[in-house]
Amino acid sequence: MITFCISTFNNLEYLKIAIDSVRTNSYYKDAPFIIHAENCEDGTDEWLKEHAKEYDLEYYIDKNDVPLGIGGGMNFCAERVKTEYIMFLHSDFYVTKDWDLDLLNVFEQYPDEKLWVNSHRVEPRMFDGQESRHGTVIVPQDSFGAYYHDFRKDEFEQWANQFTEMNDFQIPKGEGVSGLIRKCDWDEIGGNDPLFAPASWEDMDLFLRMLQAGFRFVLPSKSLVWHFGARGSHRLEENEGKTWERQLNAEENNRRKWAEKWGSMPKHNEYGFICGLEQ
Repeated sequence: MITFCISTFNNLEYLKIAIDSVRTNSYYKDAPFIIHAENCEDGTDEWLKEHAKEYDLEYYIDKNDVPLGIGGGMNFCAERVKTEYIMFLHSDFYVTKDWDLDLLNVFEQYPDEKLWVNSHRVEPRMFDGQESRHGTVIVPQDSFGAYYHDFRKDEFEQWANQFTEMNDFQIPKGEGVSGLIRKCDWDEIGGNDPLFAPASWEDMDLFLRMLQAGFRFVLPSKSLVWHFGARGSHRLEENEGKTWERQLNAEENNRRKWAEKWGSMPKHNEYGFICGLEQ
């Protein structure tokens, strides 16, 4: 039916939370689970070797001089999927009860369409002025904790239950590099373009190609996840801001690559989602 996939880099403490929540809270909690760990130096490799059997993980430890990055990691996992559906997740997610079933239900609504389906996200406020947006609820840092060591999952789950009971809507939007898709549709679209490795702009490139191929994008409120707030890419507190500098450089480099590939910058709709190219 479905395979869960995570590509990770030096994010062990959050990865542990993500894996445990998938195996505990998913409707298909026993589904295949692929972990791609690239160039990790934080104990991830050793932890996977020790706990793979406990969590029934199919894991791959990858060492690359030229990193595949998040997009390439998704491609790596997808090549090894044998089920009808692929579920890509961030390594800093905590998923709530039956989140995967609520995503799969969307495919029953639109059985003849190509779909990219995302969960509604809840994130701690990481900087002044950060506000909720379509598909993402921003809450104060002290609501449920902002880091792996102070996350209060029981309190979040109570809040999540109330949210999903009170809300039942869908947003026509794709979100980040996490989502549910049919394996055949992923193969047809060609996955992520390695041009944008290791990270930045690969999701917009993917979504634009999906848009051109006639995909429907759906983000249902009933499927809810906690996102620790880009711990998988930024990790500012761990390296004195060096990762943030690399992130900015990657943004600028891939912005230029995007312009060279598409000849124009992306155009966004009222949901903040790419809807084409600027004229």
